[in-house]
Amino acid sequence: MATRRNAGPERRSARERLLAAADELFYEGGIHTVGIDRVIERAGVAKASLYDCFGSKDELVRAYLQARHEARKTRITQRVAHCATPREKLLGVFDGLREAMATPGFRGCAFTRVTAETQPSTGVKAVCDEARGWLRELFTSLAREAGVADPAALAQQLALLYDGALAASQFGAGTEAAETARGAAQVMLDAALAASRSVDLTPERHGSTHP
Repeated sequence: MATRRNAGPERRSARERLLAAADELFYEGGIHTVGIDRVIERAGVAKASLYDCFGSKDELVRAYLQARHEARKTRITQRVAHCATPREKLLGVFDGLREAMATPGFRGCAFTRVTAETQPSTGVKAVCDEARGWLRELFTSLAREAGVADPAALAQQLALLYDGALAASQFGAGTEAAETARGAAQVMLDAALAASRSVDLTPERHGSTHP
């Protein structure tokens, strides 16, 4: 009986092969350093295939970042799904960051690197903004579910911690950056929750009238 072979590179479409090559090369070397010819060579496709699939290098970069964004969304969503409470989910985002940093080949945030390397086009900037906005909205939603009085303010603080950990990791901090960020996030979160409980217990919130 013949053994069914796994789908290899030859079974993938030109678009899939180009995106896989772009993901490896752009993330490793940067979008400015890596030229189209290197991506085409790594993908093993004709040059015309790149323009047929994407039209330009800029569109390939945008597609590469969009794929990175979707992968990160999936990773974080799956990680926090195992957490029982909104508080645990908020801290779980930082646990997931530490796990990502421990992955071989981790080189920091692809979106930050792109914006730092060059002035992004409108399409590329939109993807970077979408990625940052999604994470901030996740923090805001979870903070609201946890009962924080000002979830947007806490989300902004947590997003800065997350970005700071990513930046620190590129300077040799490794997973310690994520661990430090998680510790700071826990302090901020618990303080915000305590402040919210304090507000809820004030006499005014319970209709008490004092002369």
